Amino acid sequence: MTKETRPYVPWEQIKNFMIDAFVGYGVPKDDAAICADVLMESDRRGIESHGCNRFKPIYLDRIKKGTLLPVTNIEILKETPTTVVMDAHNGMGMVASYHMMNKLIEKAKKYGMAGGAIRNSTHYGIAGYWATMASKEGMVGMTGTNARPSIAPTFGVENMMGTNPLTFALPTDEEFPFCIDCATSIVQRGKIEFYARQGKATPAGTVIAHDGSALTDSQQILKDLVAGTAALAPLGGIGEELAGYKGYGYAAVVEILSAALSGGQFMKALTGVAPDGSPQMYHLGHFFFVVDPDAFMGRETFRKTAGQICRALRTSQKAPGQSRIYTAGEKEYDAWLDRKDKGVPVGEAVQRELCQVRDELGLDYHFAFEDQKD
Repeated sequence: MTKETRPYVPWEQIKNFMIDAFVGYGVPKDDAAICADVLMESDRRGIESHGCNRFKPIYLDRIKKGTLLPVTNIEILKETPTTVVMDAHNGMGMVASYHMMNKLIEKAKKYGMAGGAIRNSTHYGIAGYWATMASKEGMVGMTGTNARPSIAPTFGVENMMGTNPLTFALPTDEEFPFCIDCATSIVQRGKIEFYARQGKATPAGTVIAHDGSALTDSQQILKDLVAGTAALAPLGGIGEELAGYKGYGYAAVVEILSAALSGGQFMKALTGVAPDGSPQMYHLGHFFFVVDPDAFMGRETFRKTAGQICRALRTSQKAPGQSRIYTAGEKEYDAWLDRKDKGVPVGEAVQRELCQVRDELGLDYHFAFEDQKD
């Protein structure tokens, strides 16, 4: 593990700060606590592209801009014993998703399976948070969401679909679940935002321009993605040689399920920009499924089998020069073990944002990293 040189903000302090800041922007306190926990969970797992890095630009700035409503008015459009369809009315996607998963978990406990979809939503944080809500109850969680167009279809260069994660969390008999939470593009927009904040280049071959050339300037890529003059390559890469059509296909599955199950919008309708160039609501869609293994051969059987498979994979023959094989969710668990007593590492860009939000709202917080600059 690379030695961490950034200063840490204690978990309790960053939690209280984000809750107070969300409240200062009009988010009800209980909802603010949900949103803060989703962001912290991303940092707990070492997924910094979706944690404190996005607190101000993706949530607070959008509330200020009017493309995200701080109060989430959830409307249930349709409900059966095993399904739910909600309209989030452009409120906090994390709040709507939290209520959705609680409903589905209770339904799955009673009926074995449950599924739901949300329309007119906004960014819902890391998809793994919602799937893991199910695995903590000994059940299988699955979710996906569409997003601003970023991915080009195979043999295309136009950004048509979002990074569209297809995410699963499976309970095991170990300390952590098997949780695969990743975009259907090689790299997601949040990662490019992280590269830009760190002043790093985006790896060549992950983003293509309209002329088919590779782009690496992270700051410029973010601008080009918004302008529609660049696109992310799907998993597998450009063309068919490395099976990029597979990533393209899975991205399309997520786009269809996110929009079609909820009766919501899709692709170019999700840009957040109106035809006249003014900001508009994002109208994202999410889908969720929960499966209770007790409706099959039992939760304990599932946990044991999943754990045995994971252990067999990790103890299989390693490639020359490699010391360890991982299963999905293991690196995130290791990140938590490393950070649980330290807090959230924050770079200079995030430090500036935290102080800016604090000063704007007049909050009574002092961060230890400020003393290091004296």
